[in-house]
Amino acid sequence: MKTIQLKHFFKATALAVALSSSMTTFAQSKNEVVAVVDNSVILKSDLEQNIAEIKHQLEAQKKPVPPEQYLQQQALDQLIIRQAQLEQVKRYNIKADEKSLNEAVMKVANQSGSQSLEAFQQKLDAIAPGTYESLRNRIAEDLAINRLRQQMVMSRIKISDQDVENFLKTPQGQAALGNQVHVLHVRVSGEKNIEKVAAQVKATLKESNDVAAIDKKFTANGVKVESADMGFRNLSEIPSELAARVTPLEVGQTTDLIPVRDGIHVLKLVDRKGAEQKAIVSQYKTRHILIQPSEVVSPDNAKQQINSIYNRLKAGEDFAVLASTFSNDPGSARDSGNLGWVSPGVMVPEFEARMKSTPVGQTSEPFQTQFGWHILQVTDTRQQDMTREYQERMARQILGERQFDSELDSWLREIRSNAFVEIKDPNLDRKKSK
Repeated sequence: MKTIQLKHFFKATALAVALSSSMTTFAQSKNEVVAVVDNSVILKSDLEQNIAEIKHQLEAQKKPVPPEQYLQQQALDQLIIRQAQLEQVKRYNIKADEKSLNEAVMKVANQSGSQSLEAFQQKLDAIAPGTYESLRNRIAEDLAINRLRQQMVMSRIKISDQDVENFLKTPQGQAALGNQVHVLHVRVSGEKNIEKVAAQVKATLKESNDVAAIDKKFTANGVKVESADMGFRNLSEIPSELAARVTPLEVGQTTDLIPVRDGIHVLKLVDRKGAEQKAIVSQYKTRHILIQPSEVVSPDNAKQQINSIYNRLKAGEDFAVLASTFSNDPGSARDSGNLGWVSPGVMVPEFEARMKSTPVGQTSEPFQTQFGWHILQVTDTRQQDMTREYQERMARQILGERQFDSELDSWLREIRSNAFVEIKDPNLDRKKSK
């Protein structure tokens, strides 16, 4: 399942103004604590900044700004939820990596018309000193929260093989696969006897695809029969209530009579064809040795260890034995370093690039990824039809995205209820101000 990205970053100019405004407020008045969340506090300047952001969003969307007290409560609720998530971020030691952070800040910079981080920093700090650093810290927190959500919420989403199978049989699943159907569509309308005529039409459709002849034969005595050969089209192009009836049909079958407000409909599935494009991919049978830096192994020592292992491999020692003995990847180490057949897109880019460039039977030089130092060996390659696997992966992705928002909402309610929260001002507490 692909990672679900952050849906929104605040516009740079708006956020910069809010940040600089809060800094000015801090300089002019006492920055008092308005709420305590677990081991952290929410300051008055934090609240004023968030109120400014909410007002800007509402004004940009041309929506009315609510009364001040309600706005303050809403802004504080958002900050409490955010702080409860940041407490979880600290608990699990989740941090944004420098590359992702720079890319995210650069996107915001581009929104404001800046073409480099340096120019963006100068622009923001001209508004108020320290604004750029505050923005950068804010985005780093957003990225960490997003990673936390991915880990926690995705672990709550359970999609069974049967769920996938059922989805792929639905019109939505068939449309997503690019499958097409050739359908004949007949509508019977009139003031009386349309049920009897519709049944006759259905019986005739079983034997004939000549819709023009069917229209001519059965249109009479106040009953109108209108038919259409819809040709091949995606199920998404057919009204959903009709597409749902077509999906389970075998070629040559007709639907049951479908009574609706404008008459009685009946459809026949003439033919069906799947997406023509196959997913043929190169797979690599791979094994590796991983040495990770840790509290007891410095980055320099990790590099020295991997170089030492590499020299032993060049001297003729057995890869499987060294992987089992030294690799910090417990899953593969138990199996002599074997990762099995690896498809493109599964490993991090550095690993994949080295895997593709290493000839079969050869061992790579040591290289570094975000996980540590690696040596890999490619033992075999093959061309594999992954069409079905890709279809199932796509189905899991769609189903996962459907469930994500509801599971996220549930998780946020849980961490809010489990957090210790003390609101200092009774006017900001929804429970006490009612």
